[in-house]
Amino acid sequence: MLLQISGVVLLQLGTGALLHDAGWLKIFLVAYFFGSFLNQNLFLAIHELSHNLAFSTPVYNRWLGIFANLPIGVPMSVTFQKYHLEHHRFQGVDGIDMDVPSLTEVRLVKNMIAKTIWVFLQLFFYAFRPLFLKPKPPGIWEFINFSVQIALDVSMVYFFGWKALAYLILSSFLGGGMHPMAAHFISEHYVFNPDQETYSYYGPLNYLTWHVGYHNEHHDFPRIPGNKLHKVKEIAPEFYDNLASYRSWSQIIYMYIMDRTVGPFSRMKRKSSKAE
Repeated sequence: MLLQISGVVLLQLGTGALLHDAGWLKIFLVAYFFGSFLNQNLFLAIHELSHNLAFSTPVYNRWLGIFANLPIGVPMSVTFQKYHLEHHRFQGVDGIDMDVPSLTEVRLVKNMIAKTIWVFLQLFFYAFRPLFLKPKPPGIWEFINFSVQIALDVSMVYFFGWKALAYLILSSFLGGGMHPMAAHFISEHYVFNPDQETYSYYGPLNYLTWHVGYHNEHHDFPRIPGNKLHKVKEIAPEFYDNLASYRSWSQIIYMYIMDRTVGPFSRMKRKSSKAE
């Protein structure tokens, strides 16, 4: 995992450096068709590391997560782990699981146009929702994450100019919006089938996303690395083969926008009192 993450980090930083004097159209196209895939790959590597799946010693996973964070442009690795582990422990619990959209999102995002805008901006909602609904005091590791990231960002601007940093941030924004790989945000827990809360994806993009598509399997066994989750399905097909699943993430975005019965409100929620 260390070698894979290192290769993607260096490739993405190198691409940003090469684009330091490119035109904005070229930067946009490279960011969408190339950089977005790399940054989503790193985001989902951070997801793996939040479960301490690279090393048996948690602090090593945290340092590798901070390293994987570098091309994303914004410090998020340490904070993500705080909230994501609560998502696993209290899935769907109102006021605790910050993966569940806010009431404001539910009230505003009700038609095709609003859902299209929401999909474009879903990374912002995903990132800022916890800060507004359940802010946590930062600790020493957030400070380290912030300091390392800002040092990298300043260095990119100093040595290669603003366009190099803009490419990195644009790659994160585009890769987290109207993008096939960003559809995992929707496919995992948005309810298209009223009898099912979590959904798996068994398509080819799993190879670029640390197999996060095996999401039912992941929630059942969060300590199994993504690249081993297919074995869970093979060993216990009676638990997974009859569940609704997806083969196309792009189709999920289309379904989400066009289906009037689906929106940010399409999540199962539980009362917090049951988790306390």
